[in-house]
Amino acid sequence: MLSQLASWVETVIEKIGYLGVGLLVGLENIIPVIPSEIVQPYAGFVAQKDGFGAVLLMILVATIGSVVGSLAMYAIAASIGPVRLRAFVIRYGSWVGISEHELTRAENWFDRRATISVLVGRCVPLIRAVVSIPAGFRRMKLLPYTLYTAIGSLVWNILLIGAGALLGDNWERVGEVFAPIQKLVELAVVVAVAVFAWSRVRLLSRKRT
Repeated sequence: MLSQLASWVETVIEKIGYLGVGLLVGLENIIPVIPSEIVQPYAGFVAQKDGFGAVLLMILVATIGSVVGSLAMYAIAASIGPVRLRAFVIRYGSWVGISEHELTRAENWFDRRATISVLVGRCVPLIRAVVSIPAGFRRMKLLPYTLYTAIGSLVWNILLIGAGALLGDNWERVGEVFAPIQKLVELAVVVAVAVFAWSRVRLLSRKRT
């Protein structure tokens, strides 16, 4: 499946160039299965054939795509908003072991660290695709959200597109470098979910006894 997806990505970029990169990067922020470790390095490989200016333009287009895609996710989450989210947790939170108090704590944590969460989150595999959701739920101010999303996305795109441009025909090695990092992030997410689930089970068992 990944091989087919990679072939599709390459075809899109070859057919419609910069516009294709912008569309793919935007979609990556909405559909996380589109791998940025393929899109951006291959875009860098394609751009370097036309010189340094083309690489810079590709980075700019990819960053615009990142911002537009993240704003779409932000808008979806913001349309739900904190009030509807709280109502949902009050009504159904017990099914997954999330209380209103815990939601309040999570909201307060994000509010205190919103800027750094968005800025750093945009540079972390997997996290970069979902950080827009809590920002939207909390209706983080749009200007700082957009600014820090753009900065974080720019750093990410410089790294991946720049690496693809430097490696040229060996652009696929970028994915090999980022694969262990992504695996580590995935492992951290799985461990966090497992710990959370275990704590919920223990809490429920204590209540029953």
